[in-house]
Amino acid sequence: MMKTAVVTGASSGMGREFVRQLALKYSWLDEIWVIARRAGELEKLKEEIREVSVRPLPLDISREEDLGKLKTILGKEKPRILFLVNAAGMGIQKEFARTSLEDILMMTKLNCTALTGITRICLPYCPEGSRIFMLASAAAFVPQPGFGVYAASKAYVVSFSRALNRELKNRRIQVTAVCPGPVDTPFLEKMGGKDRMPAYKKPFIASPRQVVRKALRDGARGRELSVPGIFIKCLKAGCKLLPHSLILKLMEEKSDS
Repeated sequence: MMKTAVVTGASSGMGREFVRQLALKYSWLDEIWVIARRAGELEKLKEEIREVSVRPLPLDISREEDLGKLKTILGKEKPRILFLVNAAGMGIQKEFARTSLEDILMMTKLNCTALTGITRICLPYCPEGSRIFMLASAAAFVPQPGFGVYAASKAYVVSFSRALNRELKNRRIQVTAVCPGPVDTPFLEKMGGKDRMPAYKKPFIASPRQVVRKALRDGARGRELSVPGIFIKCLKAGCKLLPHSLILKLMEEKSDS
């Protein structure tokens, strides 16, 4: 059976970096299936990757019809999915009342519903020893005014990932939620770029290469959370120890300064 990796959100950012590093580190894979809406970018990625054969699947995973297409392809080819990377996502840095209904629904659909659907569709093809990576965020650790829907959607990803990891323990399938702070990708620009980012976050922008390298290492070590960087680790610990009301107050003060 074909040894495969499946990566969503593969046309740019974290998804694209996962494809690069999977190809370099696991060149014995038969194929990497790359999923995103932009067919042209997927074709460019196919030309870029030399170590492993790349199969572009231009799908919009927020649409049930396209999820159905993926399910049909899997049913026909029955690959062994050794790596599943749910990297597709959307974020809007804006107050809830100023965000359009369309954007709110698309954010929750892509970050939560589509991620869950892709996982369910692919799981029957994941053999023992497979690894699943869910792209969450440090925003999941605490509510974030002005970023509320995104932070809540990523809290869902972390909760779902940790529960699923325990459910799949007997099958020896590792689920790892990846929880970086801000990452220097096109995703950051879509949210308004560094200029709109709160000042306290700017010194902690990470490179996608570092985040993905650590995620793959943490997955191999059986860790259910991958938290890159000392600052983000401290943030995670602080969010456990301090009342969220105090953290929210500190965040507001930092944003105003």
